[in-house]
Amino acid sequence: MAESEVEVQATHTSQDEESPQTMSDVLEGFKEITIGDTVRGKVLAIEEKQVIVGLENGQEGVIPFKELASSPVESPSEVVEKGEEIEVVVIKEIKNEEQGGYLLSKRRVDAKKIWEELERKYKAGEIIEAPVTNVVKGGLVVDVGVRGFIPASLVDTAFVDDFSAYKGNTYEYKIIEIEPSENRLILSRKALLEEKDSVKKDEILDNLVEGSIVTGKVARLTDFGAFVDLGGVDGLVHISQISHEHVKHPSDKLEVGEEIEVKILSVDKEKERISLSIKETLAGPWDGIEDKVQKGDVVDGTVKRLTDFGAFVEVFPGVEGLVHISQISHKHIATPHEVLTPEEKIQVKVLEVNPTDQRLSLSIKALEEKPETDEPKQKQRNQPKQEKFQNQETETGFTFGDLLGDQLSEITGEDSEE
Repeated sequence: MAESEVEVQATHTSQDEESPQTMSDVLEGFKEITIGDTVRGKVLAIEEKQVIVGLENGQEGVIPFKELASSPVESPSEVVEKGEEIEVVVIKEIKNEEQGGYLLSKRRVDAKKIWEELERKYKAGEIIEAPVTNVVKGGLVVDVGVRGFIPASLVDTAFVDDFSAYKGNTYEYKIIEIEPSENRLILSRKALLEEKDSVKKDEILDNLVEGSIVTGKVARLTDFGAFVDLGGVDGLVHISQISHEHVKHPSDKLEVGEEIEVKILSVDKEKERISLSIKETLAGPWDGIEDKVQKGDVVDGTVKRLTDFGAFVEVFPGVEGLVHISQISHKHIATPHEVLTPEEKIQVKVLEVNPTDQRLSLSIKALEEKPETDEPKQKQRNQPKQEKFQNQETETGFTFGDLLGDQLSEITGEDSEE
């Protein structure tokens, strides 16, 4: 066979083999498209409000601007590029005189993938991160590729009155509820904050040592005491531990936000209960009392308590002295209530200072002039002579023997002579 015949035969053989293959490829590539299918296509053109896509079956479809992306964009070119291959879902068929076509959505394909990923993270207990895009009645809206919602009660651990400060900020969230078929995604920022606070509390509690003095900030005040923030965990200063002196209400001594030093009295890690004291970080009221007051001093005081045997008078914060009933008045009184009232301001004279026993003896009577009376003289006239002499001993300082000394000597001498 001539060489030219061989080439012709080879050419015919090649054409015969390629023709059926090429046709088969074309027929196979022509797939029927139904509504709801996810298909691949190539971006043919990017217009102002839509994108033209060439589909696998040789037809074209249109992606409207609103179906291009789940997040707000200003231009289609921000989402796709010409010549890029993308996946789209067929929304409906469009028919016109020139040719058939389809309405497509890229947003829905992307959203489906996002929901699948969110479901995976939800089951795995993973944390997601997203920006707050809007503040609405009842909570916050976030963008995680799909719309997520945070109820107001799940935004923070503390009460929030105004949520406007959250808008535009990115936070971490825990997925609480997810239902792709209903486009429902409920998130919680509070749950993560509580978990972090719990870990932080455990660390703080482990580092708190009974008897140590630490710095804290007054978090809130109640009728029974003050709660102090120790850096993530609160401790209670009972009202009796605020000051050495009596405190009617914690607000009389403390302000919210004030930094103070406290002593740790006890730590209950299981109940997360910490007892604190401000009083034990302060000098005691009786410390250096001998430098503050001495015997014979006259000081101002306030009547604090009245008893059958006397009155307790506060002369310094936390320092009370006793005015015995016999030192209240020159006149006879049956009870201190006859002349004194609680919270009355008075002056007293210091009779004794005892720092060891933390005791002050005070007198009101010592500052008053003794009233004149004829009663002692009248009693003397009615008393036997011996009693008169005894009274004279007390009043004059002379003894009974001193007063009758000469007469006793004469009598003693006469007896001895006999």
